[in-house]
Amino acid sequence: MRSDPPTTDEAAGSTDPSRTLEVEVTFDVDPSTPVPDWTAVAGIDRVGEPELRELDAVYYDTADYALGRAGYALRRREGGPDAGWHLKGPREGAGRMETGWPLDTGGGSASVPGVPPEIVAHVGHLVSDPLIVIARIRNTRTAYALTDADGGVVAEMVDDRVRARDEVRGTERAWREWEIEAGPAGPVGTAERTAFFDAITIAAHQAGAREASSDSKLARALGL
Repeated sequence: MRSDPPTTDEAAGSTDPSRTLEVEVTFDVDPSTPVPDWTAVAGIDRVGEPELRELDAVYYDTADYALGRAGYALRRREGGPDAGWHLKGPREGAGRMETGWPLDTGGGSASVPGVPPEIVAHVGHLVSDPLIVIARIRNTRTAYALTDADGGVVAEMVDDRVRARDEVRGTERAWREWEIEAGPAGPVGTAERTAFFDAITIAAHQAGAREASSDSKLARALGL
């Protein structure tokens, strides 16, 4: 979910990539763990109806994982409202910057992938070796909008049931996790944002969630 408004270029329909700061927290949960009542968290007045999304993402890196070692992750994801190409950058304070391109940029699909030349050029300062498929992550996601008294989206909570394959080693893994990402009406100041996510963490732990065992889905898919 976008945590800031579109830039002027995006609003004007520019073909330049979009840039979004993602601020979120992730938890591991057991298959039967119930989703808590998020309205117990200050600032959340309503939980929206569940929205089911089937996501299919292919991740790319060099054979020696140069992008990952630099803190980046490149994927092409089908399904959901933000389907497209995404380059996630290193963590910056409370979040990570994500650069995005439309799904139809270049060619390829989840089953026959290929990185478009303009995206290869965009990461050219990070890597020089060819990009290969390193992982495929498929995810059955149930999304909930967490809104305030005025209907503004304070955050989006997603309940993910993930199936991942390390395409280099042939290893498959499956797990369930929750992600809660700040929305357009979410807290802005550092202190307010910290207090909000602290309250989210308390509610999640009381429901039976645990701290995430990996930094990202890709890291977990690769056994990191």
